[in-house]
Amino acid sequence: MIVWLCRRLVSILLARIKVGSLVVVEGGERLVYGSGPPAAIVRIDSPRTWPKLVRGSRGMAEAFAQGLWDSPDLVALIGLAARNAGGLDRLRSLLAPVRCPLQRAGALLRRSTRRRRRRDIAAHYDLGNELCSRMLDPTMSYSCAVFEHEGMTIEQAQLAKLERVCEQLDLGPEDRVLEIGTGWGAFALHAAATRGCHVTTTTISREQHQYAVDQVRRAGLNDRVTVLMEDYRDLRGRYDKPVSIEMIEAVGWQHIGTFFAKCSALLAPDGAMLLQAITIDDRAYEVEKTSKSFINTYIFRGGCLPSLEVITRNVARRTDMQTVKLEDLTPHYVETLRRWRKTFTAHADALGELGYDERFRRLWTLYLAYCEAGFAERRICNIQLLLSKRSCRITSRGYAQRSGHSQLHPDLSLSA
Repeated sequence: MIVWLCRRLVSILLARIKVGSLVVVEGGERLVYGSGPPAAIVRIDSPRTWPKLVRGSRGMAEAFAQGLWDSPDLVALIGLAARNAGGLDRLRSLLAPVRCPLQRAGALLRRSTRRRRRRDIAAHYDLGNELCSRMLDPTMSYSCAVFEHEGMTIEQAQLAKLERVCEQLDLGPEDRVLEIGTGWGAFALHAAATRGCHVTTTTISREQHQYAVDQVRRAGLNDRVTVLMEDYRDLRGRYDKPVSIEMIEAVGWQHIGTFFAKCSALLAPDGAMLLQAITIDDRAYEVEKTSKSFINTYIFRGGCLPSLEVITRNVARRTDMQTVKLEDLTPHYVETLRRWRKTFTAHADALGELGYDERFRRLWTLYLAYCEAGFAERRICNIQLLLSKRSCRITSRGYAQRSGHSQLHPDLSLSA
């Protein structure tokens, strides 16, 4: 009875498809919802799928991880859902006065303490460097690449992205750079090696910290790169040019203002900052920020995508920085994720031998397809934002250039 009711409820929702068509195959039955392109197919392999689907994206992901349903083209399927999400968004907005206060209260009870943040970060970034080395390029860059021309490898595109960051900030040997969110050290190594600047980079992931320390030592850059294991809220001192590449998504919606206030306090009076961020549509932010979704439950625990409006509002209210330049990298993320997903799938057997079971591999395959479709349909976007203090000069090409040399001390902020 429960299965029948859930199947009926999901069918009612599917009947509202207005763009494209969905073919649902279950047993010997084949039902078509909507009409015309784009088209997608889903195969239901167990009736236990239906009760999970009524629980939203979390239930959908759980069912997929358990092998209860599948699709020959996950990106097409999720893309079709994204194109028809408007109706569901309106329903969620109508329910928001009831749902959001409860969700907000729950989120506030789950305060983003330093200990909790370390646990949440570890749940994703400390899954093992073996995993990421079998998905990412040799630079171990886990952020949007920039494909400047056809035929570029993912490694070339990641280096192009790093070059773009260095160029936007006009980095040079005199600059003291702060990176909030080390990753596996790609930016710090590239900036120090190619521009001669001193980079202080911080992470709260133990595996990333150790990996970056090792890479710095192997590259012979110990005199130009300092790797910390510090929460951004505990940093001190002043820097010419802070950088944060896709780290703000882990800050949490309650602390976006705190993040920008801290960045502004760390920035020299004639300095500039480069922020690369994944953003969500402004109109979906209020509903999404406190929701328990597939991504913030199973992939990026406790994460929250900011919207562009929330970023600019907090920059205006909590800092003395100005927005100088904005670039949209969204199309590049579609290709980046396609490459990651292809590499991840190609190494499925090797990952299984390393202990990443089928449930984990299916969950991550869905995650990569989910994000690829989200960027392709622009439900989510990727931006590079150049921010500066008033005394910073901006060249005619839109690059940041300090008006003079700041009297900075390289390691004021840096006791672990």
